Amino acid sequence: MFDSSDTAPRMQRSHGAAHVVMGPRGLIDLAQAGSAKAMLPRMTAGLPEIVFLNTSGGLASGDRLAFAVDLRAGTRALATTQTAERAYRATAAAAQARVTLTVGAGGWLDWLPQETILFDGARLDRETRIDLAPDAGCLLLEMLVLGRLAMGERPARLHLRDRRIVRRDGRVIHHDAFALDDATLPRLDGPALLGGAPALATLALIAPDAPDRLAATRAVLDEPGVTGAASAPPGRLVIRLLAANGWPLRRQVNRLLSVLRPDPLPRIWQV
Repeated sequence: MFDSSDTAPRMQRSHGAAHVVMGPRGLIDLAQAGSAKAMLPRMTAGLPEIVFLNTSGGLASGDRLAFAVDLRAGTRALATTQTAERAYRATAAAAQARVTLTVGAGGWLDWLPQETILFDGARLDRETRIDLAPDAGCLLLEMLVLGRLAMGERPARLHLRDRRIVRRDGRVIHHDAFALDDATLPRLDGPALLGGAPALATLALIAPDAPDRLAATRAVLDEPGVTGAASAPPGRLVIRLLAANGWPLRRQVNRLLSVLRPDPLPRIWQV
């Protein structure tokens, strides 16, 4: 006879971790497990690239995903993701995502992941930690899209805890936190929050001369359909963007990157 108990079935979960160590002459170590993969395409121009991939196709309840980059002294590189990450509707615990980035003396890292799309009912806890040597620097990007906009979806339920923490020589120099929940969503149209914009991005340039780029940055904050602002506290340049959908947001991000960095955009990006 069939078991008629109402015990909830145990769902399969995705776990993945990928860790790349690079030096000035190239790859030193690569470790990957589960759904997380890392690729190092051959480049003829620009910074060496690290491309992370989540082969599970997205994040659901209880999934765990970890990406890590360790750049040794004197190493410069770019790290990105193979495609947009998707956080699906969750029925239980939040998915956990961790990004750990370490940049050694005289090094530089561009962390330029593609956007994260939050489906209705998604639950995601994500933390990005960057440890910089005293004379190292980095450029950080985060893009979020609330709902599958091409389908007209706007989330009615959502849980997001997203933090980016940058330390230089062990001391916190940049802490950016963003949180959404079911109670917050009805108020997102207010001017103090997102003004109704379902797509948003933050760029942070961490370097002693970062404030010198403020004027050039503001000069290109004019993409139609995007609202943007830039500020320059000591040793940082922080840019925030709001848009009606992901396409004008990506165009504005691309224009900003052309001002903030001399190298080509990641080849994996579809532009």
